[in-house]
Amino acid sequence: MNVINEAGILAISTRLHRLSEQLRKDGAMIYKAFGIDFELKWFPVIFTIYKKETASVVEIANEIGYTHPSTITLLKELEKLKILEWKKDISDERKRLFLLTVKGIELVEKMKPVWELVAIVLSEIADNENNLLKAIDEAEEKIANQSFYQRAMQIKNSK
Repeated sequence: MNVINEAGILAISTRLHRLSEQLRKDGAMIYKAFGIDFELKWFPVIFTIYKKETASVVEIANEIGYTHPSTITLLKELEKLKILEWKKDISDERKRLFLLTVKGIELVEKMKPVWELVAIVLSEIADNENNLLKAIDEAEEKIANQSFYQRAMQIKNSK
């Protein structure tokens, strides 16, 4: 066991980051093995639009939990690659609704078998007995109700 692992809960952010980086690295290699030119940072946007069919910037940002500027950056990148396009919202001409292009739909169709494989492998890694997703859901819910910082300041100020 290394020092970070021995640090226990103090190193949770470091360990989650380490795990995330390993999953990203391997995920990129899996897409490459399937002959798909894909950057993992695009996944949340593409998957959201695939599921919703059309979505505004605000809807996408809310769904994926990214800031508005970060979401716009990804949307512009995907638009430039002709994976996404936008149309004006009929009910609000100021709002742009993003949707997959033909190229984007073809990409999603190529990625579906990868998603199935990845889901199987990640289910094995995040074994139901370990309840990794349940633990993440619970932690995210608690942080949404009161941030890590707010909790720390509350304890600090109560002493």
